[in-house]
Amino acid sequence: MKCRKCPQKAVINMRQHKLALCAVHFPQWMVEQTQRFIQKYRMFTPEERVLVAVSGGKDSLSLWDILWQLGYQVDGVYISLGIDGGFGYSQKSQALCEKFAAQRGLKLIVVSASDQVGLTIPELAAVTQRGKDKPCSVCGLTKRHILDRVALEGKYDALATGHNLDDEVAVLFGNTLNWNVGYLSRQSPVLPARHPGLVRKVKPLCRFYEREMAAYALVRGIEYIYEECPHAEGSTTIYYKTLLNQLEADRPGAKLSFYLAFLRAKEKGLFAQFFPEEEGLGAGGEVLHTCPNCGGPTTLEGLCAFCRMVDKVHEMGKQT
Repeated sequence: MKCRKCPQKAVINMRQHKLALCAVHFPQWMVEQTQRFIQKYRMFTPEERVLVAVSGGKDSLSLWDILWQLGYQVDGVYISLGIDGGFGYSQKSQALCEKFAAQRGLKLIVVSASDQVGLTIPELAAVTQRGKDKPCSVCGLTKRHILDRVALEGKYDALATGHNLDDEVAVLFGNTLNWNVGYLSRQSPVLPARHPGLVRKVKPLCRFYEREMAAYALVRGIEYIYEECPHAEGSTTIYYKTLLNQLEADRPGAKLSFYLAFLRAKEKGLFAQFFPEEEGLGAGGEVLHTCPNCGGPTTLEGLCAFCRMVDKVHEMGKQT
């Protein structure tokens, strides 16, 4: 199959767009489309500073590469979680992020979860989630806290993550199945900062399929970690992705149509009467208080969930 824009052989055929592109025009198209999405959803401007959360995977590193090519003021942040999985998952991921940044002369901020909490993520899960075999909840809580803190302390205007269309649709599908209206109201390409302890969060890759991101990384020669997090196996999100891939195979473009229809419904006020977009209120309409310890937002008065978790770890340490 030939490229739609030149006689060269296409490296990818995007059936949902009826578009096949070569190794030259495909990455150009990806960069142009990302810029279009940034402007369409008003994510950030060239004058603003952006922090990209990188994990060593194809999506986050490709996002950093695209924003760098577009000339944005962009730095990266990597959180070392202390996850091994039998192959040094965290160590390998960090090395790839550091290599990527060094090759392009970019700034990478590395933060160790164990330095912040006193334990690695698996250790933290072992002492706070007794009876549960996956550390995903404490991992997410810790990462969100660290990312917000680094972005605030660095005075960044926006925090960008590498969530692609497959990620977004899997979450949307799960929340729709269960009618988690609060979570549905939060899902958006842009999550405004509704509290002084937060920064604006953006997802510039939200309309790109996962296979497009993989192709981009391959064409651009971006080295990334191929292995999933060892704790991701058997997750509900992966199960939803498998179901949605089957649907996409029969109906090319189904994922994108589902996601865009959802965004249009939100724009028309689908959740507006229940969840007002006001500063000082969470996306679910709850009042946001300020944690007296870290200054972050909390829906309960007193310490936030992260600080309560850290206090619990310290108390358990005193008892042993």
